[in-house]
Amino acid sequence: MNIISLFDGISCLQLALKDAGIEYDNYFASEINKDAIKVTQHNFPNTIQLGDVRGIDFNSLPEMDLIGCGSPCQDISGLNNNGKGLAGQKSSLFYYFKKARERWPNAKFIVEQVQGKDSKIISRELKIRHMKLNSLLVAPQKRNRLYWSNILVRELPKKSTLLLKDILQQSVDSKYYQSEKWLKWWEKNNVHQMSHSYSSLNADYAYCLTARMYASWQGNYWRDEKGIRRLTPIECERLQTIPDGYTSIISDNKAYEAIGNGWTVKIISHILKYMK
Repeated sequence: MNIISLFDGISCLQLALKDAGIEYDNYFASEINKDAIKVTQHNFPNTIQLGDVRGIDFNSLPEMDLIGCGSPCQDISGLNNNGKGLAGQKSSLFYYFKKARERWPNAKFIVEQVQGKDSKIISRELKIRHMKLNSLLVAPQKRNRLYWSNILVRELPKKSTLLLKDILQQSVDSKYYQSEKWLKWWEKNNVHQMSHSYSSLNADYAYCLTARMYASWQGNYWRDEKGIRRLTPIECERLQTIPDGYTSIISDNKAYEAIGNGWTVKIISHILKYMK
């Protein structure tokens, strides 16, 4: 079995294949972020990196059985509201997935994207309706995403009973705790009640992990007897159902970015199980 993953990131598709028990011969990845590639090659050294999707000659590659696509969401996301949608410089890269489908029309595929501008256009382009799946089904993270696939999924994953407190590490380095200056800023700006804040204090679930989690105003936080701290990279990995320490080869800030850009592995593996 040959697989190609466009915008592969840290290869969450490869993790999902492993979780679903699906064996494959060759895994081709298109990615340009050096830190993401570093994580992938550390965990899956046999990955064949192809570089920028815009430079791939699909005709030079063998037949593919599965195509993965997690193209950039910046122009589609409602957080940016730039109005560009699929016409934007980043989100328009989705059309390279269409080229891959034209090359391998019989291949199975999975496309993941945020809900936002031009979601309906994606459905029309792919001639298929999307599935709306929340990561809360498999982990304590509120993360709604749209999935398009020609793999027939017959039922939802069994609902996870895990709460945010259940995935927390028992011992956390002091560097994750916030300073007195930060706490004063927090209280002054009432951050935990801002509509666009991704912060949570002792809630049952985390808010959607993002690529900007390293920023103080877009983290997920937890309060304990020592104070208020941000969730650690390992805890964020658990919220994405990624193995502990998977991104430990890169810095914390880069790990937050990579994890936020990644897929929720067990959502993808649930879809893949219907390939069998």
